[in-house]
Amino acid sequence: MLRRILLPSIFLVLAWGFWVSPDFKEISAGVAIFLFGMLSLEEGFKAFTGGVLEKLLRVSTDRLWKSLAFGVVATTVMQSSSLVSVITISFLSAGLIGLGQGIGIIFGANLGTTTGAWLVAGFGLKVNIAAYAMPMLVFGVILLFQSSKILKGIGYVLGGLGFLFLGIHYMKEGFESFKAAIDLSQFAVPGLLGLLLYTFIGAFATVVMQSSHATLVLIITALAAGQITYENALALAIGANIGTTITAILGAISANVEGRRLAAAHLLFNVATGLIAIVFIHQFVWAVDITSHWMGIAETDYTLKLAVFHTLFNLTGIAVMLPFIQRLVDLLQRLLKEQPRTVSMPRFINNAVISYPDAALKALRQEVHHLFSNAFEVIALVLNVSPAQLRKDTDPESLAHPPSAVRAIDIDDYYDRRIKSLYSAIIDFIVRAQVGSDAKFHGDDLYALRDASRDIVEAVKAVKHLQKNLLRYIGSPNPHIQHEYNAIRTRLALLLKDLYALAQDPDAEALLALDGLRADLLADDALASGNLERLIRGGEISPEMATSLMNDSSYAYEAANNLIDMAKVLFSPRESIMREVRESLVLEEQAFHQ
Repeated sequence: MLRRILLPSIFLVLAWGFWVSPDFKEISAGVAIFLFGMLSLEEGFKAFTGGVLEKLLRVSTDRLWKSLAFGVVATTVMQSSSLVSVITISFLSAGLIGLGQGIGIIFGANLGTTTGAWLVAGFGLKVNIAAYAMPMLVFGVILLFQSSKILKGIGYVLGGLGFLFLGIHYMKEGFESFKAAIDLSQFAVPGLLGLLLYTFIGAFATVVMQSSHATLVLIITALAAGQITYENALALAIGANIGTTITAILGAISANVEGRRLAAAHLLFNVATGLIAIVFIHQFVWAVDITSHWMGIAETDYTLKLAVFHTLFNLTGIAVMLPFIQRLVDLLQRLLKEQPRTVSMPRFINNAVISYPDAALKALRQEVHHLFSNAFEVIALVLNVSPAQLRKDTDPESLAHPPSAVRAIDIDDYYDRRIKSLYSAIIDFIVRAQVGSDAKFHGDDLYALRDASRDIVEAVKAVKHLQKNLLRYIGSPNPHIQHEYNAIRTRLALLLKDLYALAQDPDAEALLALDGLRADLLADDALASGNLERLIRGGEISPEMATSLMNDSSYAYEAANNLIDMAKVLFSPRESIMREVRESLVLEEQAFHQ
């Protein structure tokens, strides 16, 4: 409802401004070009999220100071705290980093975003940056037509920087021309009322543009042209800092509860930092004057002093909030509780992670683990074995005895609720991930996990076919048929037990042993071992029993075979190493063709 009202209102205001003043048109065009440059820059850096950025994030967040440093450096390089926030939410949703680490990155990103103000105030307003924009745009567009993903990414980055510089130039020129027609500084509001009013305006402008960088550039260019006062510019900068949380909040809508907790932490930090800056505004102004004098900044160079202020109050916010990160984590975990989930609902895959290949792959692997966990329960119940018993370090001999009481489960209902819907969500995610990620880097992994999830489903279906006769003969008065069906049940139960142990602690030697187990299962098959022929010849089982045993032995071997194939993909500790090898080969191939 709000969006339906807001968008037409913005269009009406812009149309009125275009009609009234051609200079306003130039300023608006500068803002639009700058925002387009931000989008191009983000698109360019996304080209490097197929490996490099994810690896840096994983190795740079094992300590709080590293998380802070990563947030500062990544935002400084990419000039987009919004992109860093969305990537962090994606990795948190996928379980690649913890909430405390994510909060550290967000704190660092807030400090990193202040570098934009320094670049614009110290360089953008003092140099004809439009002259640098044109070559960047030319080279950027040429690179966009290349087939290499890396070259395209560089093209987007160059084009984005070119548009940023061009946008700053048009905003600067627009405000200079605008000043001749009307002086906005005459509308400045002094005192606390002005501070609060302009803080709100800064927050609103950032919410509309979804870029604190764009708001800051607008503030700095207006301040340089004398269109706003220094005091009102400080308030606008505080508002821009608060308004920038909207992107993280929007990014968290499609994330899981961890992503929403991080967005809430981002909002709390920026609001707390803004309140500190408002309450102690006079002390900050004094500190800015002292710092500026020490740095050799002229007393009347208000644009650079604004950059100093922006850095100081963000540093103060970090210093105040840093000791309370763990308490903040505890508070958010209490306030934002995870909604109860059914076993069939996806726990890890969501729209927030799908744009970032490593995060998407990690989330998908965890979701296939979730599918296996559901199948483990279903198969164990069909075999009349307690799932909890299989998870424990139970003596295998205890599984060899037939159950004292045979209990049937509605496997169709279990399949629909625990397997089918989750499997459908996994397949849908894989299809969408193949569109959004680099197939050369991750296609093989996606296909392998798709096959592993299909193997799990096929194993459940095979056991479903087995259930009817298993229930019928496991308690049969005929000891021979009972023995054969109990042997089938025991072999599958022991396999489940081994696979559960592998899921908890992947081991290369144990995975290799699965091939030997596959051969043993085939050798123990009633038909392959000759038991079936012996039982029929001796008249120990009826022809009907023999037919059932022959079919069900086949179903049992099919289920076991599917589960072993799944395990070799899902539980392999070598998977990440092999993927890194493939990535290196792809990069070498790209370098060769370039």
